[in-house]
Amino acid sequence: MSERKIVIPGETIEEGNDFLPGEGTEKTGEKIIALRYGLAEESNRLVKVIPLSGVYNPRRGNVVIGKVEILTFNGWVINIGTAENAFLSLAEVPGFVNKDGLDEIMDIGDMATVKISGINKRGVDVTIKSRGLGRIDEGIIVSVNPNKVPRIIGKEGSMINLIKEETKSNITVGQNGYVWIQGDKIEDELFAKKAILFVTEKSFTSGLTEEVKKWFEENKK
Repeated sequence: MSERKIVIPGETIEEGNDFLPGEGTEKTGEKIIALRYGLAEESNRLVKVIPLSGVYNPRRGNVVIGKVEILTFNGWVINIGTAENAFLSLAEVPGFVNKDGLDEIMDIGDMATVKISGINKRGVDVTIKSRGLGRIDEGIIVSVNPNKVPRIIGKEGSMINLIKEETKSNITVGQNGYVWIQGDKIEDELFAKKAILFVTEKSFTSGLTEEVKKWFEENKK
């Protein structure tokens, strides 16, 4: 398979013993079958389906963007768009934090970039102990389908790097479908937002990077 193609559940993607089933596929006899709707991709004989619809499933190590909903005596409860809210413990915040001053770090309604440090029976644990994490104080946030995130990022970051370069903006893509855009001017941020929404609309297109380059040429002021 030389390029990505849209498949539906039950569709045969490849045939032959040379191929191995990856995420979103299964092998039946010599056939690799799609288990979900999305883009089929083959790399080094491994066949997988990149979903184009659905909800976000949290994974350890993912960077996500969420909204603070509750302050507790020892941390913050953050809505990251999953069935279970995430919990940011005081222990996962750099430096000393006074228990009476949690709202000085983050208050109810604040947006934050966090990293998933663990998933357990209680829910999702997150941290802000890495560079680029913490409360969001400026810029704009765009919400997209979480399963469009791989297309926004592109292979080895190619798509998001193109958008950053063309819009002169810093962009953080949360795996849960929230994208934080920071530019020197609001016009740059809105231009980046338009580009990201264009990518999500055309996510099923093969040769998407070239389509986006063409889009930038046509839409640059």
